[in-house]
Parts: sequence; structure tokens; C-alpha cells
Amino acid sequence: MSSIVFASTLLLLATPSTFAWGTLGHDTVALIAQNYLVKDAVTFCQDILNDTSDTYLASVATWADSYRYTADGKFSAPYHFIDANDSPPSSCNVDFNRDCGEQGCVVSAISNYTDRVRDPSLSSSEINNALRFIIHFVGDIHQPLHDEALEVGGNDIDVTFGGVDTNLHHIWYALTHAPPSQPTRLINGRDTNMPEKLIGGSAMSDAQTWSTDLISRINNGTYTPHKRSWISNLNVSDAITTSMGWARDANSHVCSTVLPEGQSAVEGMELDGEYYDSAIAVIEEQIAKAGYRLAGWLNTIATGDVGLEADGKVVMREPNSYRKGRVARPWSAARFARMAGGHRC
Repeated sequence: MSSIVFASTLLLLATPSTFAWGTLGHDTVALIAQNYLVKDAVTFCQDILNDTSDTYLASVATWADSYRYTADGKFSAPYHFIDANDSPPSSCNVDFNRDCGEQGCVVSAISNYTDRVRDPSLSSSEINNALRFIIHFVGDIHQPLHDEALEVGGNDIDVTFGGVDTNLHHIWYALTHAPPSQPTRLINGRDTNMPEKLIGGSAMSDAQTWSTDLISRINNGTYTPHKRSWISNLNVSDAITTSMGWARDANSHVCSTVLPEGQSAVEGMELDGEYYDSAIAVIEEQIAKAGYRLAGWLNTIATGDVGLEADGKVVMREPNSYRKGRVARPWSAARFARMAGGHRC
């Protein structure tokens, strides 16, 4: 092994997980959403992004993860998660007033950028950024460990996967998009997270294959009976309530699937086996939900109509800053740890 490869591997193993779903997952969420956008929403998004390619949403799906590492984007680091101070596996729940810190969280960010993407007083670049943030954060909020404070969202729970030392947060996301200072996490040809183990890669073509399969299940498969409930009462006039519903839905899996027997049951354990078999079905459904809900959200922002089969009422949002009337809340221990680590989410 060359000194460069050896040094890169050491850095890799010492670096905590960074993203919710990584390139594979976020691209797949965006491609699913593209499939369900109505014509006017397609035009709305393509005009803002100045992109008419076949991957116009997917091409920017991981931009927010790169942006947070820039000097200008450092402020957005807290927006990728909400730290639920609950007690898995005995109790899982997310509470906005308790868990969304004064610097914001993924829930308040979805609300804020939903306002901003339709604010005519903003510049085109600010509106472009707002849409990119929405695309990414709707994906983030569906990753169970982005809605959990325990051990910094699982970053501090050491496990192995496929014989590689890693952490619980890492194996729940699909990587190849990483900060410039970090190498790929494909070590000795082995995938070190569950989504990539399932799909076998993380290129855009892999995301297209995965999205095609999940779209088929939404349209005429295992997800068909549930898709209406996924967007039930989707309400862009109250983005906090809607996205809190998404956060609670994802967080419930921390008790049922991520840590069903508690932290001690996974700490230091090899999880490429029965644990993977249990978790991968949840991962696929969460990706499918995120894409379908993102489509409904963007359709409603652009046209006032969800454009999908919905059980509940869909309401158009009027611009209203999410900061109005907000109460400052102290930082949780998990938030301090995430921010101190810089690259952890």
C-alpha cells in the first residue's frame, strides 16, 4: 500500500459520518421527485436552477453538503438535523420547542427556504440557493439519525460494517459526496454503508436505477397503498407542522429499527448481517417517502396544488419569516458536539 493510500485510509477511518443520505440517496430522492412534478413545477424549478437536463434536481441535491464547508455556508451547518432529546428505544419523539436550537434546525430551515424560494424581493441567486436547500433538507429530515440527539445522531456509536470500523450514523447513509479534504469511503473495494451495499454503487446511473425501482413500487407495488398517507395534509402554509410530522415519522424508526434493543446491542458489533436485513427496508421506504413528499411540496409551491393523490387538504403558503415569534432555546449537548466537530451531522 502506498503512503498516500495508507494516509488516506487512516484519515477515512478517523473521520465521522457527514451526510444524511450522501450522493446516492439524495440523488435518488431528487430523481423520484422529478418523476412526479407537474409541468408548471418542472418549469418553475428548471427556470430557477437554469437547468433543463434530465437530472436538474438531482444535479444540485448534495450542493448543501458542500456549501456548509465554505466560509459563506458555515451558517447552514445546524440546518441539516434536529436533535430529538428523547430516550430510545423506550421512547422516541421530536419536539420543535425542545429540540430546534436557536440557530435553527432542519425543520425551521425547510420553513424558511419555502418562504424564500417565492420571495420576489430576493435576488435570483438567493432564490436558486433556497430551492437547492429545500431539495436537500427534505432528504435530510427523512434520515432517522438526523432526527436524533443520542450520541450525536449515532456518530459516537462505534460499529463495524463489512469488517470496516465505522459508526452507526455512517452506515445509515449512502456516500460518495464528501468535503474536498475527505477521501471516498469505499475501502478495499467494500461498501461501508447499507444503501451502497444494496445498490452496488453511487454514481448518477445507480441513483437512476434505484429511483426507477422505487417509483415502480410507489405506482404499482408495495408502497401504493401508503402513498396517499405520505402526503396527507401536506400544508405549505404551515411548513413547521408538516415537516415536524416528517421528522417524527423518521425518528420513530430510531426505536423500531435503528436501536430496537438499545445502544449496547450495537456498540462494537458487526452490522452487515441481520441488522442490515432489517434496516434496508426502512431505508428504501424513507428514500421513497422523501422523493414523493418533495414532489408534492414543490408542486404546491409552484402551483398551489400538490399534483399527487392526497388524503388531506393542501394549502398554499404565503411568505412569512420562520423567525417571527421564535423563542431562543439553549443548545443541546448533541448540538454542541455536532458544531464542535464541524463535519458531523
